[in-house]
Amino acid sequence: MFWDFWKRKDATGRPSGAKVERLRKSQILPQTVGRDLIVHLGKDPHWVWNLRSVVRKTRRGKYRYNVRVFEQAQAAAIGVDVMDYTSLDEHPELILFELWYDRRSWKAHIEEKGKPEPMPKAA
Repeated sequence: MFWDFWKRKDATGRPSGAKVERLRKSQILPQTVGRDLIVHLGKDPHWVWNLRSVVRKTRRGKYRYNVRVFEQAQAAAIGVDVMDYTSLDEHPELILFELWYDRRSWKAHIEEKGKPEPMPKAA
């Protein structure tokens, strides 16, 4: 109403005190995820540690996170700027692995989404 004009509102029109899920920017792989990709799936360590991830908390537990793994070079090649977890909703072809991991128990459940295409080598 008009009498609460002093309260700030965000771009969606909600009061600024309302809880909104804040998503993290893309980052390097969590160590648990990288380790499982190398040990359990047999992926090349040099390739794995150059991958990026976006993370979102789940509602299943305090320490459980959903993770999407992608290759920054592929995203840049098609002109996609991956800012957060939802940025990959429009470009599912960029998602190499989708998983959840638990920070407390160091467990991860990985699903391979797409086959990574090797980047062409410079001549």
